[in-house]
Amino acid sequence: MQKNNRYTFEGRIRFSEVDHTKRITLPGIINYFQDCSTFHSEELGVGIDHCAERRRAWVLSAWQVVVERYPVMGEKIRVSTWATKFDGLFGTRNFCMSDERQQAAAYANSVWVYMDIEKGRPAKPDEREIELYGTGEPFPMEYAPRKIVLPKDFEYGEAFPVRKYHIDTNEHVNNCQYVQMALEVIKETQEVRQLRVEYKKSAVYGDIIYPRTAKEEGRTVVELCDKAGKPYAAVEFR
Repeated sequence: MQKNNRYTFEGRIRFSEVDHTKRITLPGIINYFQDCSTFHSEELGVGIDHCAERRRAWVLSAWQVVVERYPVMGEKIRVSTWATKFDGLFGTRNFCMSDERQQAAAYANSVWVYMDIEKGRPAKPDEREIELYGTGEPFPMEYAPRKIVLPKDFEYGEAFPVRKYHIDTNEHVNNCQYVQMALEVIKETQEVRQLRVEYKKSAVYGDIIYPRTAKEEGRTVVELCDKAGKPYAAVEFR
């Protein structure tokens, strides 16, 4: 349902989305946000098929996700998204997952780049699409920079291949899968309250991921790289 440039859908936390604590996982929250933006585009008629015909795509450049609490299995939720700004080749979008008391359980900011898929480079968004999305007021949160400042010293982990289940409709690794990979690399036991991801290039099926990790006071950073050490994505957990 779209209202005042905001798209919202209601859901319920499923058993398949929770961990051993019966709470939704961090990737589960990201998937709700990702699905919400996809539903928004489909509702407006500028979704996956529309973009595929034009050989265009909105590609995620950066995430900042803040989790106030992790909703539990069976809990009813409402997920909303809206564009906040279009600036040249970039667009920004907010998300919010709220509970039955209308309290924000999690919220996010995201930065997107409009891409010409055939040429593999940014392109100017269609004015009609921008008009369809419209813009709304930014969510009241503390906004972090798009780029993640990397630590100096990293420890290298065991390499692993990109699997078929990592791949999305654009034929590259889905945005959320990089977060899942990073979580498995660090085997983190502490609860993540803020996630930031800076996407740098797309991995595809058959690529090998070479992870490296650094821990500093208050944060853990994982870079997921190719064999030459060039990163596909940098992931920061706080």
